Formats: sequence, C-alpha cells, structure tokens
Amino acid sequence: MIRIDWKNLRSFAVVGALAVGTTVALMPTKPISAQSAPQPRGLPDFTDLVEQVGPAVVNIRTVEKVRQSSGPGEEEMQELFRRFFGERFPNMPKPNPRQQAPQPDEERPRGVGSGFILTSDGFVMTNAHVVDGADEVLVTLTDNREFKARIVGADKRTDVAVVKIDATGLPAVKTGDVNKLKVGEWVMAIGSPFGLENTVTAGIVSAKQRDTGDYLPFIQTDVAINPGNSGGPLINLRGEVVGINSQIYSRSGGFQGISFAIPIDEATRVAEQLRVSGRVQRGRIGVQIDQVTRDVAESIGLGKAQGALVRNVESGAPADKAGVEPGDIIVKFDGKTIDKSSDLPRLVGNTKPGTKSTLTVFRRGQSKDLPVTIAEIEPEKPVRKVADKPEPPKPAAASALGLSVNDLTDAQRGELKIKGGVRVSAATDNAARAGLREGDVITQVANAEVNNVKQFEAAVAKADKSKPVSLLFRRGDLAQFAIIRPVAR
Repeated sequence: MIRIDWKNLRSFAVVGALAVGTTVALMPTKPISAQSAPQPRGLPDFTDLVEQVGPAVVNIRTVEKVRQSSGPGEEEMQELFRRFFGERFPNMPKPNPRQQAPQPDEERPRGVGSGFILTSDGFVMTNAHVVDGADEVLVTLTDNREFKARIVGADKRTDVAVVKIDATGLPAVKTGDVNKLKVGEWVMAIGSPFGLENTVTAGIVSAKQRDTGDYLPFIQTDVAINPGNSGGPLINLRGEVVGINSQIYSRSGGFQGISFAIPIDEATRVAEQLRVSGRVQRGRIGVQIDQVTRDVAESIGLGKAQGALVRNVESGAPADKAGVEPGDIIVKFDGKTIDKSSDLPRLVGNTKPGTKSTLTVFRRGQSKDLPVTIAEIEPEKPVRKVADKPEPPKPAAASALGLSVNDLTDAQRGELKIKGGVRVSAATDNAARAGLREGDVITQVANAEVNNVKQFEAAVAKADKSKPVSLLFRRGDLAQFAIIRPVAR
C-alpha cells in the first residue's frame, strides 16, 4: 500500500502549478512487491505541448462602433425658442459651421477572447459570444501579426463561431477523439484571460456529459478558466484539441474550480455547417417533453426511469403525423436509447431535416415503433391555453382517489383535440396532493385508456387498491402523470 503525505502532496501541486515542467514523483515509504504496486508516476510536463499547440492559438479582440448622438444644432435651437417664446431671444449667437460638422463614429473596444486555427488557410474557431454584436474582429497571432477577420457564421445554441482571416501557411491544431477522453485525464488550456495573451493553465477532466445546455453535453474540468479564455482550446496530453473552453461556474465572476468546454466533435460538426452555409440546420419533431420520474416509471410498468415523457404534441408537426400522443414516453430514437429527456433534442437536432427516422415509444405498457420524417427547427409556438366553461358538478366517481369527474362535451374534446377522457370537477385528499385540480382532463388510469365516466369508474375499480394508481391527464395542451395512493374508507 502506498502511503502519501497529503501535506507534502499539496505542496507538490503548488510547485507543479508555479513551475511548468517540474516533475515530482510520489514514492512509497515502504518496499512492496512489484506485482501489487502500481508504477510510480510523475506529474506531466506541458512544455512540449505548449510549443506544439501554442502557435495555433490566437487572441481575439472585438470592436464596436458607437454612433455619436449629436443634439440639435444652434440653428435648430433658435427655431425651437422662437416657436415657444416668440421673438424674446433675438440676440442668440449665429450657428458655428465648424461646431455643426458631423462627428465620426467612435470605435470602442468591446471585449477580448481566444480562438484557435482550424486550417492553414485562415479559418479560426471561437465562441459565438466572443464575436456576437461586434462591428470588427481583430485576430492576433503569436508572432504578433494582426488581421481583420470576417465572421463566417455563429451558432448561439452551441456557442460556436467561425471567423476567417486572409493568411496562408498558418499552423493549425489537430483534433482528438472525445470518446477516448477519460475522467481524471490531464488537460491543458491556452488563452487570453483578462487580456493576458498565451496564458497556459492545466488540470484534469472532472466529468463528461454535463447537462448545461439543450444541444451540448459539456466536458467539466478544473482547469483555471477566466474571462478572456472563452473560445480557446482544451488540449489533451497528445497535443489534440478535445474541446472549446466556454463557461465557468462562479459566484464571484472569477474561476472557482469548475469550468466547462464544448466537446470538439460537436463543435466541428457545427463549424462545418457554418463554413458551408453560414448557419446550422437542426431537426425537430414538434414535441414538448419532460423527465420520467422513478415513481412514474414503476407505476406504468416501464421499470427504469428513462426516456422522454411527451407532454404536448404540436398539431401538424412530424411527431403528430407519426402518431405520437401526449403521455407517450419516447425511449429510443433511431435505435439509440434515450436515457434522459435531454438526450432526445440532441439526437433529433443533430439529424438532417428530411431524414426518415424511427421513434420507439412506450404506451400503455407496450413499446411501439413509429416512423417520423424530421423537419427543420423553427421558433417554438406559444402553448395554447384552453378555457373551459364551468360545469355543474356531477355525482362523485371513484371517491377513493379523492376525485369527482364529468364526461367531456363535444366542444371540449374538439378544443383539446382528443377522442375522450373525463374532466375533473373536484380534487381533494390525495388527488389534490398529487397535483390534480379542477379542469384537468384524465385520459388514462393505470395504463388503461378512458373516454368517459363509465370507463373511468371501471378502470379505477379494476386497479390494485394496495398500490399507487397512475393517471395520465391533460392541463391545457400539456400532458403529465399523477401518482395517487387511494384513500382508505
């Protein structure tokens, strides 16, 4: 067993951070057998990596032109005074033509970021937020050459941008395989924190597949990243770029030990589309989704809490045409398992519009494959709210659940675009605690479809009273599950 002096280990870490290239080996205090003891390792030396990758990292400065707001000239001021005060100001000075000359726009520095050269002919990758809103982008190389850059394209959803400088024979980076990146692996960043160009920091991969965005599973590291590092590369020990440093978690605005990088495979896919068309095409199927909880999964027979719960299907959207229904749980997309709901928009978004794909849904205890043709993403439509007219309550049904329900009118079924269901006229006891309320429309009880009060009562009577009962209900256009434990009578 290797015994480590933690006090000394901390000092080693400090030395390694202050003196790049210092190698420190942790040696066992007692001799142990070669078969059971791991080989002692030294801290990595980053000097070769800096020499290899450093020339391909650039500093990016952005400039915005501030339009000078020239107030009314003296001639206009005289006219204003005459209109409001008559001729009481006859001796106002005549306008000075020199003072009335239009003022040129003022160029104001907007921000500093980082980037890296993708190709030797001048394509540079950075973050979209680095160049967003800039009137001018200036790229400075490590040899102090400066170029005005043209923004080829920027994608705010993934925070990836590509700019182009007019130069050839440039040093370009090599990209690595993110799938081979391991938690605990050493990585290095080069960038311009606070404008300090070509600053090198290092750390380890803390986690992968962090959900901090709709379309990206981020790489989490403990590499020191600060304002100005944005857009710079995250590099493995083989000198390959594995990510773009993009975000930090901070309560102070500065680095606090947690930073996030965009995986380079995702960034490269976006960059290729930006270079071809200047924009990114993304697929959509037209559903609103939510996470599947463990209680819901167990109650409906899914077993494992996985997939994406469909809360709403947009009318006329690909999912609607494919037969997807509110309450379905999408468990696979083109054979790829949906472990969590955020997996679905990423898989669909990365699919080219027009592609014929397959959705596997879990519905009323069974799995079903539905063919769907992917459409191109567009702004989300606002959720339509349905205003139900109050109805006089009818005799209580299934009082063991704390519910009173009524049949739907034809108008209500047409408004909600559903075949049937029962409308909640009162929710008390456990039903209220489960989140149900007046106006909700229940469409399933314990995986059984219900179209009217008679079917609802039969389904409740058939349900196992010793176990919680799952209800699928609609509230406006949104569908969700409620788990109710029957009230003892």
